[in-house]
Amino acid sequence: MTELTVSDARARLADVVDEARVRHHPVYLTRRGQRVAAVIDADDLDDLIAAAEELADIEAARAARTEIAKEGTIPWEQVKADLGLA
Repeated sequence: MTELTVSDARARLADVVDEARVRHHPVYLTRRGQRVAAVIDADDLDDLIAAAEELADIEAARAARTEIAKEGTIPWEQVKADLGLA
């Protein structure tokens, strides 16, 4: 049961939820032959979100390192002076 129409899923909601929760298999819901949604275990979703956030952080760090390599850094004394701390 990896793919069901929305109306079939509605009729078998408990089975759909159990498939996602117990077996950790996503159940794709279709409408007119096209996937429109998926039912997945809540813990699996949390893991996916955490992984996506980690990947975004890694990409941001990579972009920052690339920018620093291209542009260089600002000396600490200049930062303090710009902020009126020197």
